[in-house]
Amino acid sequence: MVNTFFFFCCDIQSAIENCGISLILLSIIIFLNPKTVSLVQRMVKEGAVEELQKCFSSRMEFGTAGLRAAMGPGISCMNDLTIIQTTQGFCRYLEECFGNLKERGVVIGYDARAHPDSGGSSKHFASLAAAVFISHGIPVHLFSDITPTPFVPFTVSHLGLCAGVMVTASHNPKQDNGYKVYWDNGAQIVSPHDKGISKAIEKNLEPWPESWNTEEALKSPLLKDPYQDIHTQYFTAIQKHCHHRYSINKSSEVKIVHTSVHGVGHTFVQTAFKAFDLHPPYAVEEQKDPDPEFPTVKYPNPEEGEGVLTLSFALAEREGASVVLANDPDADRLAIAEKQKSGQWRVFSGNELGALLGWWMFHCWKQENPDAAAVKNLYMLSSTVSSKILRAIALKEGFHFEETLTGFKWMGNRARDLMNQGKTVLFAFEEAIGYMCSPSVLDKDGVSAAAIAAEMTSYLATKKTSLSQQLTAIYEEYGYHITKNSYFICHDQDVIRKLFDRLRNYGDQKGSYPTKCGDFSVSAVRDLTTGYDSNQPDNKAVLPTSASSQMITFSFSNGGVATMRTSGTEPKIKYYTELCAAPGNSDVAQLNKELDALVDAIIETFFEPQKNKLQPKLE
Repeated sequence: MVNTFFFFCCDIQSAIENCGISLILLSIIIFLNPKTVSLVQRMVKEGAVEELQKCFSSRMEFGTAGLRAAMGPGISCMNDLTIIQTTQGFCRYLEECFGNLKERGVVIGYDARAHPDSGGSSKHFASLAAAVFISHGIPVHLFSDITPTPFVPFTVSHLGLCAGVMVTASHNPKQDNGYKVYWDNGAQIVSPHDKGISKAIEKNLEPWPESWNTEEALKSPLLKDPYQDIHTQYFTAIQKHCHHRYSINKSSEVKIVHTSVHGVGHTFVQTAFKAFDLHPPYAVEEQKDPDPEFPTVKYPNPEEGEGVLTLSFALAEREGASVVLANDPDADRLAIAEKQKSGQWRVFSGNELGALLGWWMFHCWKQENPDAAAVKNLYMLSSTVSSKILRAIALKEGFHFEETLTGFKWMGNRARDLMNQGKTVLFAFEEAIGYMCSPSVLDKDGVSAAAIAAEMTSYLATKKTSLSQQLTAIYEEYGYHITKNSYFICHDQDVIRKLFDRLRNYGDQKGSYPTKCGDFSVSAVRDLTTGYDSNQPDNKAVLPTSASSQMITFSFSNGGVATMRTSGTEPKIKYYTELCAAPGNSDVAQLNKELDALVDAIIETFFEPQKNKLQPKLE
């Protein structure tokens, strides 16, 4: 045990010195949060060397998604010290970028996550971040209560602030937390800001004298609470997307169930329904109040489908409701399920909801903009791994469609660019149940999407049409777009690298990509790791590229598209496949059969799961 403790101390000392922190500083940090220290002491006592090394051997990397990690001790976890260090670096970087930072200020929001063992919580971390900014004379708009993530980008834009911070881990497991950053344009940061902030963090690791003095910070005249004002202004803003308040919504007999999955969404979705004059949805009692333990679900992610929605279905059956809406814990995503005539529940995929909401947003816009020329100024966006259904609608209806890299940081920034050019960005979505239905929030927003989806459902009910029937009508008119997405788990980075390198040097020919995949012919290849795109005259990709992540898209002559990419936060190789059929080809069974055959060929030919020892997704 003595040897273990000695090894631990040496390892900690080395890690700390490598990060520019002295052992004296460690003793100061220890007293900041005795609960974190207690965890370290327990690990030492138990000889948990591997766990200690995991906590202290390497610092969390700050990226375009900010930070996301487990709450606990050490430089690889979310705790008082890492929050202070991150905010100090962010503060310094903002000072370099904005000469008027002390006039404009920042906003900080937080969800309801908490980790009693380490003393960490979203609210506590938000207070620490506020203390750092205030100690440097920077005004902070700190929400006095939990809010949905969309409130932070909305506040940045509404108040003209320099930046925003949201403390949340969205739908991650309960022990995780995160630090999500928005720029002054109201969108998530993109490069080079992530690298600039990361460097500034490294230069400001030692806590400033007042950085942990939250008590004084919370009394400062520089601290403001935007809760009431933003609450009012946000719901006023999304009312612009309510089109049937008096004609349909007030009298609608559609019954809807809503679950916030133990997150922050309940109060805000109820208010959104009220803003649209919709009857309030039935709330799943066991899940409506915030609970950081997420006691009724294995994973608090409505994208998982039926497992997360079991209690919602039970309530819907009792109340005679036909539709279920579900937000993730920070309410920036939305899942929808509908009861079918068979009595079974259909959980729509993110791509199917993208088709429904995209159609609805355009339908409503067209009703209010009869001038045929106006459509030329209209844009919709989706990520490159999402369904191309918006492209098909755009081709027929005459508006513009653009795809961006994966993630709303790209769509939000592109939307802002287009809006600055005087364009109208009507809708954006990603297949991971993220929807931007209002340019007031340049990020995915599950609150506004819930109200808009409810109005769409109420409208369709007046036509005696269901969501499922409307989705079929969209596919009949614009062409079926059938998708199949999944992933393999792989913890060996060397295996992942070799897998993708093989596809770039296929048949042992350097720089040669596959021309066939089983019985399917490859018509085009886009590699956003290397910047290659065979569809471009100069073979150079238009979308931004990144050598630090793997991403290749194959287009096939039968209308199939497949993208293989690595996850930035999990040990996964994901694949996204879609078969895009021409309007009129309505043999869904045959299309599904063809897509299944294509997916099987991709798995066998490109992934080689047995050879590479890949673990398939557990269904």
